[in-house]
Amino acid sequence: MGKAAETAYAVIRKRILAGDFSRGERLREEELAQIAGVSRTPIREALRRLDAEGLVEFLPNRGASVTAWTEQELDDLYEARALIEGYAAGKAATRIAPDALDRLSELADEMHELDPGGDTADEMTRLNSEFHRIITAACGNSHIESLVRGITDASLVYRTFRHYTPDRLMASKFHHDEILAALRARDGAWASAMIRAHILAARPTIQSLIRGGPEPPN
Repeated sequence: MGKAAETAYAVIRKRILAGDFSRGERLREEELAQIAGVSRTPIREALRRLDAEGLVEFLPNRGASVTAWTEQELDDLYEARALIEGYAAGKAATRIAPDALDRLSELADEMHELDPGGDTADEMTRLNSEFHRIITAACGNSHIESLVRGITDASLVYRTFRHYTPDRLMASKFHHDEILAALRARDGAWASAMIRAHILAARPTIQSLIRGGPEPPN
């Protein structure tokens, strides 16, 4: 992939994950070329890569659009993510380095310090993503890391934290505390069970977004 295509890929991917393009929105090459500051050829290459990652889909006679997941597809995605990250956390419990545990503790503290009444969804997303990346990296399997990255990016299109109730957001923060406790205890079964429960707890929010209704109560 050439430099221009890499630039186009990074710009378009960032805009999709930031929610700048709506689910199902058509991605016009001319507009994307202006945004990324490149020609249309690297745009096409970038869109093919994003299609392979599941963030973009090509439709007959329409070109590329932001992927619009069905409720069942997202439900399956979260099931897969829970299984894969659960496995990774189990392995990480016996392999994670002390400095990585310290960084997880810092991230958990930073998440607790965020104002629950403020516009902190993007910062929560950033901190949460780093928290999960550290755990997955600690499992020591680069293939697992790649799988998790692809699944997580797809689900982030829905910007889950923007739609959490204050109670659900607080529960998510306490999940991080317990995941960290399990990793510090070097208890793989505990860490695996907690991270699976943590991931699957997000499904009601995602399902409500697909249906277009309010989030179900805790």
